Amino acid sequence: MKLLASLTSPYARKIRIILAEKALPFELVIDSPWEANTRIPSLNPLGKVPVLLTAEGEAFFDSPVIAGYLETLGAAPALLPAGALETVRVRQTEALADGVADAAVAALLESRRPDGERSEREIAHQFDKVERGLAELERRLGHRPWFNGDAMQLGDIAVAVTLGYLDLRFPDFDWRSRHPGLQPLAERLFARASFAATQAPAG
Repeated sequence: MKLLASLTSPYARKIRIILAEKALPFELVIDSPWEANTRIPSLNPLGKVPVLLTAEGEAFFDSPVIAGYLETLGAAPALLPAGALETVRVRQTEALADGVADAAVAALLESRRPDGERSEREIAHQFDKVERGLAELERRLGHRPWFNGDAMQLGDIAVAVTLGYLDLRFPDFDWRSRHPGLQPLAERLFARASFAATQAPAG
C-alpha cells in the first residue's frame, strides 16, 4: 500500500497512526495538494489528502473511508466495534473530531490571506465551531478513559489528532484550560509510539 499525504495534515496523521497501531506495512509518499507537481487531483478529484493506493491500484479517500477500509483487512487491534450501532457511535465521535479539525484548517487558511482580504469575522466564526465541538467532545467523554468502549478506538485517535493539530497550528489556543476533561485522553495517546512517530513538523 501507498499513502499519499502531507506531514502536517491531521487527516493523514490519523491514517498514519492507524497503520502504525495495526503494524500494516505501507509506503509513505509525501505529496501536498498545494504543489504544482502534485499527483493528488489525478487520484482524488477533490484534491485532498490523504489518498491510499492499494496493491491492486485502487484509490481510497478521504480519511474516514480509508480508516474503514483498513478495518476490513482484519489487522489487530480492531478500532471499530463489532456491533453496527456501536460503530455508528464511534464514527460520530470521529466525525465531530474531524469537524473541529475542518474548522481549524479553515481558520488557518483565512489567517494566511493577505491584509485587506483576511476576515477576522470568518476566523472567529471558525473558532466558534472549534469551541462548540470541543465542548461537546468533553461532555461526551465525561470521566471515562475512552469515548466508546473499554479500549482505544477510532474516535479516540481522531480526537487526539485534532487536539495535536491545534497545538501545532494554534499554540496560543489553550484547549487544555478551556476543556480540561480532554487532557487525560490526549496525553495518554500523545505518549504512544504511533503518535510520537507521526508528530508533524512545525511551520
